[in-house]
Amino acid sequence: MKRHGTVLLTALAPVSWGTTYAVTTEFLPPDRPLFTGLMRALPAGLMLLALTRVLPRGAWWAKAAVLGALNIGAFFPLLFVAAYRLPGGMAAVVGSAGPLFVVGLSALLLGRRPAPRTLVTGVAAAFGVSLVVLEGAGALDLVGVLAAVASTVSMATGTVLTKRWGRPDGVGPLTLTAWQLTAGGLLIAPIALLAEGAPPALDARAAGGYLYLALANTAVAYWLWFRGIGRLTATQVSFLGPLSPLTAAVVGWAALGQTLTPVQLTGMALAFTATAAAQLGGRKPRSFSSAEKNGRKDSMDLTNPLLRR
Repeated sequence: MKRHGTVLLTALAPVSWGTTYAVTTEFLPPDRPLFTGLMRALPAGLMLLALTRVLPRGAWWAKAAVLGALNIGAFFPLLFVAAYRLPGGMAAVVGSAGPLFVVGLSALLLGRRPAPRTLVTGVAAAFGVSLVVLEGAGALDLVGVLAAVASTVSMATGTVLTKRWGRPDGVGPLTLTAWQLTAGGLLIAPIALLAEGAPPALDARAAGGYLYLALANTAVAYWLWFRGIGRLTATQVSFLGPLSPLTAAVVGWAALGQTLTPVQLTGMALAFTATAAAQLGGRKPRSFSSAEKNGRKDSMDLTNPLLRR
């Protein structure tokens, strides 16, 4: 029962990320993918860093930088480039293959041999998402496809390494989230300045959109995500990812007046079923270091009030 609660809380992260497209198109200035990635990451990271008041030590300076680059600094810009250059939901389809990348990397880095059911479930989830988002897709852009694949591989690698490295002694998921968001934001900042120039002028609508992305969509969502990685297997967590494009489709229908066809509803049912099946009967995650054991014990005393991945 406790694990089911962890799954549900972790699932709130991709559900939140599913609102990103609607917020971006309805509230934010157009054609500023790098600035948007920067505004999602750096303010949230600095806010959490001020709350936790804990900096990395020793080897964790390098580990936090690597995880920040994979999960945030590279992932955000690549994701937005793909979203701007690909038609329809093609980027979401590529992203829905993330669980399969995680399965392969988990076998390589964590020693977890994938079960046939896991592979079938991963293909079913990706196929279900494709039915939801690929309707009416036009010609593909090579740069967009490469960016989508790279963003998916980056996130999958970051997820597996987060599981492998755990957390240092006495450090909870909120602190780990702060390190990664800050490192990722600092990586994006100079690239955004060089590629897009000075920040655009923001009206109240855009400021509200960026505030939502930084707080709910990033700080809280990533805290829940990284917290879930510490308590579930990397594969279980990654299989929650398809909830993001499914949420985007529901938000488009409910808030933007978009329609859902019978084929899309069938795809939703298939993807939801595959996501649920991936959470059933999974092995209890094991620790790979005393640091991870201590990190999990620390995260259970929730004096850390709120956030993870």
